Amino acid sequence: MKISYKWLKELIEITESPEEIGKLLTATGLEVENIEEIESVRGGLKGVVIGEVLTCEKHPEADRLKITTVDTGLAEPLNIVCGAANVAAGQKVVVATVGAILYPTGNEEALVLKKSKIRGALSEGMICAEDELGLGTSHDGILVLETELPNGTPASEYFGISSDYLIEIGLTPNRADAASHFGVARDLRAVLNRKINLPSVDAFVIGNESLSMEVSVENTEACPRYAGLTISGITVTESPAWLKQKLQTIGIRSVNNIVDVTNYICHELGQPMHAFDANKVTGKKVIVKTVASDTIFKTLDGQDRKLSDQDLMICNAADAMCIAGVFGGLESGVTNETTSIFLESAYFSPVWVRRTAQRFSLKTDSSFRFERGTDPNMPVFALKRAALLIQEIAGGTISSNITDIYPEPISDFRVNMSYRNINRLIGKSLDIAQIENILQGLDISIEERTEKGFTAVVPPYRVDVLREADVIEEILRIYGFGQVELSESLSSDFLSDFPVNDPEKLKMRIAELLAANGFNEMINNSLTKPEYSVLLGEESAGSVVKILNYLSEDLSVMRQTLIFSGLEVIAHNVNRRQRDLKLFEFGKTYHHINEKYTEKERLSVFLTGNVQDESWIAKSKEVVFHDLSTIVSQVLSAMKIKNIEKQDADAAIFQYGLTLTLNRKPLVSFGLLKAGLTRNADVKAQVLFADFDWEYLLRQYDSAVQYKEVSKFPEVRRDLSLVVDKKITFEELRQIAYKTERQLLRSVNVFDVYEGANLEGRKSYAISFILQDDQQTLTDKVIDKSMSRLIATYERELNAIIRK
Repeated sequence: MKISYKWLKELIEITESPEEIGKLLTATGLEVENIEEIESVRGGLKGVVIGEVLTCEKHPEADRLKITTVDTGLAEPLNIVCGAANVAAGQKVVVATVGAILYPTGNEEALVLKKSKIRGALSEGMICAEDELGLGTSHDGILVLETELPNGTPASEYFGISSDYLIEIGLTPNRADAASHFGVARDLRAVLNRKINLPSVDAFVIGNESLSMEVSVENTEACPRYAGLTISGITVTESPAWLKQKLQTIGIRSVNNIVDVTNYICHELGQPMHAFDANKVTGKKVIVKTVASDTIFKTLDGQDRKLSDQDLMICNAADAMCIAGVFGGLESGVTNETTSIFLESAYFSPVWVRRTAQRFSLKTDSSFRFERGTDPNMPVFALKRAALLIQEIAGGTISSNITDIYPEPISDFRVNMSYRNINRLIGKSLDIAQIENILQGLDISIEERTEKGFTAVVPPYRVDVLREADVIEEILRIYGFGQVELSESLSSDFLSDFPVNDPEKLKMRIAELLAANGFNEMINNSLTKPEYSVLLGEESAGSVVKILNYLSEDLSVMRQTLIFSGLEVIAHNVNRRQRDLKLFEFGKTYHHINEKYTEKERLSVFLTGNVQDESWIAKSKEVVFHDLSTIVSQVLSAMKIKNIEKQDADAAIFQYGLTLTLNRKPLVSFGLLKAGLTRNADVKAQVLFADFDWEYLLRQYDSAVQYKEVSKFPEVRRDLSLVVDKKITFEELRQIAYKTERQLLRSVNVFDVYEGANLEGRKSYAISFILQDDQQTLTDKVIDKSMSRLIATYERELNAIIRK
């Protein structure tokens, strides 16, 4: 959101600099992201002065050039070569002196004036045309002024060039109340304890009732309040400079004086408004209602839009004129021929406006405010303020009474407050008078005071202040987070013997582990495409959770897996030449099984591209299965998971991979995703993927730490080379080893695998065994006995050939 510093100063007395105001606003929760000086003319015409042409003679070397001497208030006149046909002695002109920086109209690059020679004649500046100064588009000749200002007067003074500061606020969705200059001024009032100077509407007078409109609201749920009036005899023209300049500062293009006033009120008071050409209101009726589905409506941008019966419309007796709170219609808009208007000021339901704005992908200044919640008590005041401004700059007479349809006034929020809770949540005891002063500065009145607390009466425009904690937050942000001192020591009332595992802390621990390994976290939408479920098989397609009021086909079902949202992120990055990706996501999946809806917490991990960039010392290295396997092992180790078993991963998802189980229930499946899945998401590269059952992992986590004394006796390594059937996996060999030698075997590792034509369907493994006894040093006799037992088991169960 953009705020003008000068405009803000009109509403509240400010002596602080823009930077100081930025710090105050940020401290209150309105985070200022940028402060920029804005000039009504780019560059501010610095180095440009008023001058007088003393002499003007034809250039001896060029027919179209003239050599002039110009008095710019210096001791000596300047010699300037000019090519304008209308330059003559005795003229008052605008002169850009040497060193001046100009921004000509239509040219983004700056023009820096330098002393030069033109066809042999010295030129110490430039006599300027309108477009060369950036004041307009005319290049017919130099500007000739009618002024008594002395030579050397800065041109910025003559043209009324001014500067302002644009304050950009990163407005959070809950702070709809601050989406205007008035809203920001309210926060400053509470912080600085200064009075707001809201413009008076006491001069509002109804001239006559010659142009009355019959107004009705058929859908009061979508439009709880609707107000309007008519103004006749107006002249639609260009806005005055002060109005255009204010709108320009906050990045709004001037249209005409009527439309500009509605935009001005929107950004001053936070009340969106709309003006209709009264002569185009058929039947002199304004009806707020929905229309039949598939009705075609042409909006101000010239597009035909197909309406839904859930879109609130402002209609006349025959046709729709405006999408309520979102966008006006082309046929009823104000034009240069308009002589009378119907001016609308309303409070629309945030839910209805948000739904319509999303359906049409229309994000306007009006919808931005309405869908977050405007002030239901503002429409009539804003209507009077706008009417007075229109009369001031467009003339006209207010030609109807104010129509204000407000059948069920929206009440203030009443919140019971406890002084104990205020001090407990803030972390500091505040004086009662100070609490009340802060709340009153925020328009929150106080009733039913007792020794223990009071009732806070919150105005309805504060849609985010509904609970006691919300009111306390308001007190704290105005009081200042920085004023709450930190205690010198931390203490606790008790130390639990059986601490409860905190799922969020465990999630953070794993997230930090993955981040330390170079992974970036994703947060994806839970809504996804229905065709993804079909790719997972018939069972998945039959358990999909569908959205009843979906906004698009691509977001019509809840995701059943984290695969495709991750692949979409990969595709987005690869398309932007970011091919080496390490990503993870904590997210939920949704399922509809046996008429029951369930959701499951999952952790997904993705690897694609290179795991190592090329350098002078090593070539780039593409990710392989064991890179993912290492990460999976680290996660399981951090969650203290032991005694896992392995099996092949689901062939419908993985080209190859493993599923690790605990108590016969899957913990994680990981491997290379099938090319059919990745291609469906427009990902051509190979993608390694791991899918953790996070809920099951959390249940298996044991925070108790177990210690075992380090053995005093050395471990012994023995190697074994054996040839087995090609289908035998190392995991089978490992499990057999642990079942055969339960007491002394500490670890099993494979350090070489060989397959060749000479083995004819068999495979050779080179395996190391670590043996250790915690009670005594192992002897050769004991070691040989253990190894003989292992060899015999492999020969008996696997028909293994032991290579000597």
